[in-house]
Amino acid sequence: MRILVLGGGGREHAIVVKLAESPMADEILVAPGNGGTAAIATNVELDIEDGAAVAAYASEQGVGLVVIGPEGPLVAGVGDAVRAGGIPVFGPGAAGGRLEGSKEFAKDIMRRYDIPTGFSAAFTECEAAMEYLEDVEAPIVVKADGLAAGKGVTVAMDIETARRAIKECFDGRFGDAGSTVLVEEYLAGPECSLLAFTDGDTVIPMAPAQDHKRAFDGDAGPNTGGMGVYSPVPIVTDEEYASMMASMVKTMKGLAADGIDYRGVLYGGFILSEEGPKVLEFNARFGDPETQVVLPRLEGDLVEIMMATAEKRLDEIEIGWRDEWAVSVVLASGGYPDEYEKGKVIAGISDAQAMTDVTVYHAGTKIGDSGDVLTNGGRVLNVTALGCDFAAARDLAYAAVAKITFEDMFYRRDIGAKALKGRSAWEA
Repeated sequence: MRILVLGGGGREHAIVVKLAESPMADEILVAPGNGGTAAIATNVELDIEDGAAVAAYASEQGVGLVVIGPEGPLVAGVGDAVRAGGIPVFGPGAAGGRLEGSKEFAKDIMRRYDIPTGFSAAFTECEAAMEYLEDVEAPIVVKADGLAAGKGVTVAMDIETARRAIKECFDGRFGDAGSTVLVEEYLAGPECSLLAFTDGDTVIPMAPAQDHKRAFDGDAGPNTGGMGVYSPVPIVTDEEYASMMASMVKTMKGLAADGIDYRGVLYGGFILSEEGPKVLEFNARFGDPETQVVLPRLEGDLVEIMMATAEKRLDEIEIGWRDEWAVSVVLASGGYPDEYEKGKVIAGISDAQAMTDVTVYHAGTKIGDSGDVLTNGGRVLNVTALGCDFAAARDLAYAAVAKITFEDMFYRRDIGAKALKGRSAWEA
């Protein structure tokens, strides 16, 4: 089978690595791909948010499965266009993509189907949002409604910060994504991501993971797309896991009741509050960097799983998980998540990759004219390690990180540090 994967980040490299393990994968095309996917697949030029172009290309190339990685093509309805051409697609259409593309829409789903979440209010005018702040107390959360590459959320510890965040949204920092602004309840507690395969009827959970959103050690600095992650999550109790799964199932039932055909991944971002797990957000695709620790632990044929999902027969599939722990550290370009330079030569990837139980996933990379691997994004590499326990996986990941260098490289040195201390680390 010829498979087309849309996207060019670390998530897509991890997906391609896992797809390539399947005997069903004869050839993998990746648009646009990156320096890592180029080594095991064929990178192609394609406007991945143009549904007609993707559908035409997939048909011309005899593609048997299209896998949509990032949120942009999902929200743009690329899945609808490809399905209309009779080609199986892993990823929801535009209606399902709204679950991530509009935080206001997601909150409405949660309210109507009794899914635990924090209170929120949506505004389309700056003045009204500012007036609302007079009636609430900090800390408070300000979110751009639409897609903002993981950077449209401000956790405001004081009202003045919330005012600045609202003004930034309405002043156009996030483009159309900030034309509607949500002001939400601040929920305290550790966060946890739970992803699930779903064909709209069957929901099969993946292993939980815990991301680190802030740019710097000690959860300081601005929000990013994610600076590191590990799986599983030791602090999650059986009761909390059951509650999170219940929220995921209710969400899928709610979407089905609204007539939305959803096939792909449902990603629930949860906060483990004192009242139980509450949903912070839903995403309509694999997480990044969560995928880079979840898929290495997957026991099963990913092509088979994705085809069953696309064809609404996921109930036929059994999925298992390896006992090993996984830890991934993101290596970023200096200046990320704001301005940064590209084109820096990366050294040491092969040395790190040669270590047993280590995989280096490329995120923002490209191959230069001389054959060197160059930086080509804010998040450059995801260094993932497996270990018999959490400490072993974490130590191995950082040992592999130490072998890689590029100019202005930075990374967090405390990925998973709280997990080693247990729940009390979040209660301090």
